[in-house]
Amino acid sequence: MSAARSTAVLVVVGAGPRATGLLERIAANAPELWEGDRELVIHLVDPHPPGPGRIWRREQSPLLRMNSMAEDVTLFTDESSTIDGPVRPGPSLAEWAAQFAGRGERFAPYAEPADPEVLAELRVLGGTEFPTRRAQSAYLDWAFRRVLAELPPSVTVEWHRTTATAVTGPPDGPQRVRLADGSGPLDADLVVLAQGHLGSAPDPSHRGHADFARRHGRFHLPPEFSADADLSALRPGEHVLVRGFGLAFIDLMALLTEGRGGTYRTGPDGTLDYLPSGREPVLHIGSRRGVPYHAKTRYRLRGPRPPLPRHFGPAAVDALLAEGRPLDLRRDVWPSMAKEIGFGHYHELFHAHPGRTTMPWAGFLAAYDRLEWYSDDMRALVGAAVPDPADRLDLEALDRPLEGLSFTSPEVFQEHLRSYVARDVARREDPQFSADLGAFLALLSVYGRLSPLVASGRLTARSVADDLDGWWNGYFSFLASGPPGFRLRQLQALSRAGTVRFLGAGIRIDTDETTGTFVARSRTLPGRSFHGTALIEAYLPGPSLARTEDPLLRGLLREGAVAEEVVADATHTHRPGLLTVSPTDAHLVDPTLGGPHPRRIALGAPTNTRAVGAFARPRTDAPAFRENDAVARALLRALGAPGAGSGTPPVAVRALKV
Repeated sequence: MSAARSTAVLVVVGAGPRATGLLERIAANAPELWEGDRELVIHLVDPHPPGPGRIWRREQSPLLRMNSMAEDVTLFTDESSTIDGPVRPGPSLAEWAAQFAGRGERFAPYAEPADPEVLAELRVLGGTEFPTRRAQSAYLDWAFRRVLAELPPSVTVEWHRTTATAVTGPPDGPQRVRLADGSGPLDADLVVLAQGHLGSAPDPSHRGHADFARRHGRFHLPPEFSADADLSALRPGEHVLVRGFGLAFIDLMALLTEGRGGTYRTGPDGTLDYLPSGREPVLHIGSRRGVPYHAKTRYRLRGPRPPLPRHFGPAAVDALLAEGRPLDLRRDVWPSMAKEIGFGHYHELFHAHPGRTTMPWAGFLAAYDRLEWYSDDMRALVGAAVPDPADRLDLEALDRPLEGLSFTSPEVFQEHLRSYVARDVARREDPQFSADLGAFLALLSVYGRLSPLVASGRLTARSVADDLDGWWNGYFSFLASGPPGFRLRQLQALSRAGTVRFLGAGIRIDTDETTGTFVARSRTLPGRSFHGTALIEAYLPGPSLARTEDPLLRGLLREGAVAEEVVADATHTHRPGLLTVSPTDAHLVDPTLGGPHPRRIALGAPTNTRAVGAFARPRTDAPAFRENDAVARALLRALGAPGAGSGTPPVAVRALKV
């Protein structure tokens, strides 16, 4: 075989949804960019099943759910996708599940999930239901099989059910990937790292509490993926301090209550009650805000979809960059972001609920477009056009609902927070407040448009640390990534049963050597302290290249062949723990080369592109899909170039059988 016809080899480390999305884009772009009879071998390296990967693997508790409705989950591009490659629509999770109930079309390759519990769930799964993670696992498994079927005959895929431990090779020659099971090594023209969310050793700030727990025989859980956490040492009735009120807490709450035999019962008046098994610990929960994430909406838009972006799109970002000065996210960028979110909110309010407004949409929009978000004139416009304060968007009030509040009685605070949660759930499930969904869609749009601004390097180091990686990421999750409403109703029931106790905002955890207990205090309950014999840090481990559990990245870091992102200026240095890649093509920055490595690429988490969502809500022009498409096209061009593959020894391959 001539050099031009030699086999090209690609190794993809990680076989979860991000890798599946990349393969889907390779399949979509191959008719244009891949020579028909040229052979391409793709090796996937992952100890977990291809498609779901580690995070979405089937082997996890059936109690764990997604925080998205089934109709809001897709792995496929659509008409909103701004990509160079072809759009290839595919079913959402809800559309895919409908085939098992005899509704809608069948999607090839058709096969019913082998797990009878998952199949039973899929047969009754509605678009506005929140599926189990095992149902999502089945969807991702099918999506992977579909992608395999769409690849041209000249492209074959082999899955290696092991861990990649190292990658070596010169920038102008083949790369060698070593495997933990002793097979291989794999020689490749190009290597893509797509490991997804990685575990890491605990931050040094947790060492003191870990040491305290060891000395006193107490339980301490640092940040961990909930499905992987070992909770067996927690005793029935044990008082557990929990720091973190997001999705990790919701998962742990389910595992430590229903997961220990407790049940829920709806009373004659519709109130949900919790019936304990007696095996549960008592959870004392607090966080910075002191409240759970806002419930996910469970309705559809009632008006037309807002045309996004309008106030924070490419033109707005280009205008900011054209100013040629350092930017502060909160001061310089957030007003346009907030105005975009407000546009989504009021677009839905005026179109779906015009009786709650006092002027036509066209007149409101003409004034809205020319006014600054935080101006007195904007406040006057909204006040005149939207009479009910409950219909107005107050982003600051949403952010810190306990700000300035304190309680002398813990019992009064329990009732206050239960009422707050009840109001939040009721609003998020009442389509009369569908303007909240308009704001949510605009929030997603804003999130997806930040990448070029971040990649420009124009944000100050302090703003990246405090505003982008600090406030903004937390605020986005608080508003957009909350649990289903039924989980918060369960939280209320657990509170009434005394299984969960609320600690409030601004939580601080100390230790008491005399009693051997952890001690919690908060701003919400001043002068009060709460003791526990266990401490759970209920949030996911943050990115950390220095403490990563991934052996391949550890080795590259030790050799100086990868770099942690460092954002620095004259006043501040910020190390977010992310892997540095070139913003133009996602190639790993190799300090030994003084720039991008031409044969190594990294996608998604844990890179500094911050485009981490491997799947997305339909019709939101997901940034991860844009990145997948751009990288897939670049890969096909590089691997198909004359001479590519000629330096790589022949590799015996087989078509993937799963």
